[in-house]
Amino acid sequence: MSRRPSRPARVLASALAAGALLTTAACSDDGNGSGNGARASDVSASPLARKQPTSSPSPTLTEAGAQAALITEADIEDDWTQVKDTEAENWHDSLLIGTVDVSDFISAKADAADCQQLLDSLFDDDLLGRPSGASALRGFVEGDSRLLYQVAAYDRTDPQDSLDWMATLPEKCDQFTATENGEERTVQVVETSLPDVGDAREGLLVTVKGTVDGTPATLTLEVAAVRVGADAITVTAGGLDGAEDDSVKEALENGTQRLKDVQAGKTPAASPSEIE
Repeated sequence: MSRRPSRPARVLASALAAGALLTTAACSDDGNGSGNGARASDVSASPLARKQPTSSPSPTLTEAGAQAALITEADIEDDWTQVKDTEAENWHDSLLIGTVDVSDFISAKADAADCQQLLDSLFDDDLLGRPSGASALRGFVEGDSRLLYQVAAYDRTDPQDSLDWMATLPEKCDQFTATENGEERTVQVVETSLPDVGDAREGLLVTVKGTVDGTPATLTLEVAAVRVGADAITVTAGGLDGAEDDSVKEALENGTQRLKDVQAGKTPAASPSEIE
């Protein structure tokens, strides 16, 4: 997967002390479309296996429509606070940087490539690949946790391919090692259950154990994707304090309906807490 070239690269400052947010690092675009920069790997991604056809194309998603389909603080309740889009665009967790150790895999390069692709796409926030159409994202923070919500059109690619690929990762990437600057990180990937929304959906729980500034740390991310026609929703939530299962499910349930309303030419309804 390649990074979206429109996304600026910069270092996101972080204060890591007694449960503070994970140190973030900037991922610079090397201009060749690889999106990996200094993290480039000699392992190429394996082909994606398709399981089921995509349903009939939905109306083309516009930039305004993608923005309207984004969730709000009211859609995920709790104490989430929305951040500026420019801040959310540059969230990159440094524990996700690393070169996968091919020796961990029975199938060697084939499976290792998919696990490398997973780490790189989580760092670059493009789990389903580069959108072929309109896209929008929104970020939220709650204490030391973060939630990134994205809506995008994939009318000239196929989000189902990426969902099928995600479904293979709990087996291929059950547990593996990634190394960055001589430091080893242990990564585990398991499948999660999601609400029955959209046309298809996949969920993963990814944990990365390593160190940050010399202190042992575990990054836990719940990652979910839902396809609605040729458009898709992606949610990544968690941090050093653990995953955010309930918030992810609320985001998917409310967000899928918002996207369906936009696709039908309607204005998404306000959440109950917005009305109160």
